[in-house]
Amino acid sequence: MKHTVSSLALVSLLLSACGGSKDEGSKGTKAEGSNPSNETKVEDYGKLEDGTEVKIFTFSNKNGMVAKVTEYGAILTSLEVPDKDGNVKDVTHGYDDLAGWLTNSSYFGATVGRYGNRIAGGKFELDGEVYDKLAINNEPNHLHGGEKGFDKVLWKGEAVEGGVKLTYTSKDGEEGYPGNLAVEVTYTLNDNNELKWVCTATTDKATPVNIVQHAYWNLSGDPTTSINDHILTIPAKHFVTTDENLIPDGNLAEVANTPFDFNTATVIGDRIEADSIPLQFGKGYDHCWAVDGEPHELRLAAKLRDPKTGRAMELHADQPGVQFYGGNFLDGETAGKGGVKYGHRTACCLETQVFPDSPNKQDNPAFPSCILKPGETYTHTMVSKFSW
Repeated sequence: MKHTVSSLALVSLLLSACGGSKDEGSKGTKAEGSNPSNETKVEDYGKLEDGTEVKIFTFSNKNGMVAKVTEYGAILTSLEVPDKDGNVKDVTHGYDDLAGWLTNSSYFGATVGRYGNRIAGGKFELDGEVYDKLAINNEPNHLHGGEKGFDKVLWKGEAVEGGVKLTYTSKDGEEGYPGNLAVEVTYTLNDNNELKWVCTATTDKATPVNIVQHAYWNLSGDPTTSINDHILTIPAKHFVTTDENLIPDGNLAEVANTPFDFNTATVIGDRIEADSIPLQFGKGYDHCWAVDGEPHELRLAAKLRDPKTGRAMELHADQPGVQFYGGNFLDGETAGKGGVKYGHRTACCLETQVFPDSPNKQDNPAFPSCILKPGETYTHTMVSKFSW
């Protein structure tokens, strides 16, 4: 059985930069060179209920991109990206201030863990011991680390060149998981327009680990519009089939001749209403694809493009899967940035990860291992490269 928890040297992508043109006749904020020294600005962002101060970190590149990350939840609170006309817009869903982020039930922008995605029935067995105290927060399953997962804790942030490093120690028994887990997450932005999210973790006791970055993307920069007109590519011959509760049934199905084939660039909404049982189960796309290539190697996991603005994102990662979630459960009730209420399918997530419910599939050779043991290092690198 292949493991996703071996030591891994971080791979640098040698990809060319693409800058937006500066058409002074266009409306909106223009892309201008900024922060040539890659310095990170650190500011107070507010206080938690117990009075603890929370910081926010801002970093940018010479092409007009600006990223902001807060210590609360290790959340990417915004990412500003130019379009083909040089207009700069935030392309993520979220909130304007810390008070909003404290209500973040949709995991907008967050670092989720200790185990991203679902674990059936909130329990698993490891080394002969049953762990059955995981919260059932996505009936009848456990989701994204529980009631107070990594998205709802305060990390310790430190400015680094071109970004921020955040650390958190999840204590033995936290949210029902075994072992003290020491986690480090780094966000950086370079002049090749690559936003890099790198996570490492070590433990003193065997434990499942699947730490996931959970940004919601709408590359149009207009959060009132549907992402069904975005064009998606996922280089994968198989996807993970599930039951009606979105728990894997242990099988991988071929995507050929199904609405799950994104090997060629396809408009997201083209087949979303197809007569497909998996689509019915997910109320649209909310599934994990087995990315082509060798796990542990940094490789293309997905491409997303907005044809109107020209903004595009290439996603490279070293994980076996990518969960594509089409915003099916956004319902227009949550008021986000600027008071906008995020409607149905107004953003999508592309979450690189191991397969859902892997703690309960340890004997299934189709499911790479999610178990981290003492002496090993969990590594997860995700690179989002933008062009316009």
